[in-house]
Amino acid sequence: MPAPTAPRTHQPTAGQTVGPFFAYGTEFEKMNQVAFPHSPGAIVLSGRVLDGNGAAVPDSIVEIWSRDADGEVPRARGSFRRDDHSFTGYGRTFTDDEGHWEFWTRNPGAGTGHAAFFATIVYARGLPDKLHTRIYLPDDEAALAADPLLSSLTEEERATLIATRLPNGYLHQEIRLQGQNETVFLRFAGAAEGDQGE
Repeated sequence: MPAPTAPRTHQPTAGQTVGPFFAYGTEFEKMNQVAFPHSPGAIVLSGRVLDGNGAAVPDSIVEIWSRDADGEVPRARGSFRRDDHSFTGYGRTFTDDEGHWEFWTRNPGAGTGHAAFFATIVYARGLPDKLHTRIYLPDDEAALAADPLLSSLTEEERATLIATRLPNGYLHQEIRLQGQNETVFLRFAGAAEGDQGE
């Protein structure tokens, strides 16, 4: 007969539950300001998180990681404590009631053998685990055509990963969790069978 367990002394964290997610423990000042707003080279990367019916998904969390403009992985400290000049490449934000999310960041450079992209994670209500995807810059068609991941996808799947460049130079991307035009999500080596996305 198993020994009785002690009473629980801690509440589950956001990562141990299935949303909605609360700001407590996940929010920090200027978390969506990967680059200082309106500084040279700064752009807005924005979009919406949508469900399978095209309805907005509020209070989900979107995180991005990106290379710097030279294609190097940032090594600067300060992901959780912004100093308004160091570029760390990392940001986090919440969606609003319309599913809208937004970052101030910079156009990343391409890594060796890959087109330029933002690595992206989405946490949302109803998801037992986070979803990994990418947001590619639309500008270099040759690099997009040669990218190993994009070249393994159909045209329809590729379209779900490539952002739209707006007239003001900003980027826009919709993240659709399921259904028609579902965003391509990634599964990494070692992930358990049955994990979301491929």
